[in-house]
Amino acid sequence: MSYKIVAHPDYSVSIPAGHRFPMPKYVRMSHRLRRDDPKFDARLVTPRLAERSWLVRAHAVEWVDAVLAADVAPADERRLGFPVDAGLATRARAATGGTVLAARLALEDGFAANTAGGSHHAHHAGGAGFCVFNDVAVAARLLLDEGAVHRVLVVDLDVHQGDGTADILAGDPNVTTFSLHCRANYPAHKKQSSLDIALDPGTGDADYLALADRVVGSLMDRVRPDLVFYNAGVDPHVDDRLGRLALTDDGLLARERMVLEHCRRRRVPLTGVMGGGYGQDVDQLVARHALLHVAARDLFP
Repeated sequence: MSYKIVAHPDYSVSIPAGHRFPMPKYVRMSHRLRRDDPKFDARLVTPRLAERSWLVRAHAVEWVDAVLAADVAPADERRLGFPVDAGLATRARAATGGTVLAARLALEDGFAANTAGGSHHAHHAGGAGFCVFNDVAVAARLLLDEGAVHRVLVVDLDVHQGDGTADILAGDPNVTTFSLHCRANYPAHKKQSSLDIALDPGTGDADYLALADRVVGSLMDRVRPDLVFYNAGVDPHVDDRLGRLALTDDGLLARERMVLEHCRRRRVPLTGVMGGGYGQDVDQLVARHALLHVAARDLFP
């Protein structure tokens, strides 16, 4: 079956010059996919901005209102890593709305991907680590509350632990969170996911893929989810400036195929979110993020 790609013009907004967060990658991602996929425009769907009533399902009212008013305290901005203005607030709402829409489309088509999202360091009380709102936690809570799904699995393969997702969804019997990350990396103080596996720096393709394949398959069979959220961060790549693992391009592509195939074989809908990836060469970075779509075009033509 075909799949949809969710994108919004406000995924890339202005931030201070020289900032290490690669904001241009989001708009360039759409350009790359349009160049590589002749069906891109037919797949493309634009989300609505996340509503306040969605956001407060995962975040404190005080944090949501401060962001929406672009009135965030300086200490909270330092923890976040961005100054919060109206543009950044709109971007956070767009990215969260994108993951909600991608989840709804995945339930219809089997797979859908947001070309943003994966803001897994945003906690209940506030943002952190370049993450304003936790889009996956918001989408999971919203769909569970609506009764659209009853069991959710979060597979987070970003190189950094999904501490905010673990924090927000801890204790929810309907959600299982799994984070496979580098041991010696941000955040310094990890939260407890349903399952955490910390890898040593320098772990490469063979060991990473064997472990991920075994654990994802086991979780799928044990949890029997109605929906999987997949954080497809590409920062485990050997050349990522914030990564410290050693996956290659081939390793990342094999990882994407593996996750997609586990879900496709079991007929479990999968929502892909972009996750982290950091580097000065934005085109190389976008090429790594696009590997999820290379794999998806094979499995969901």
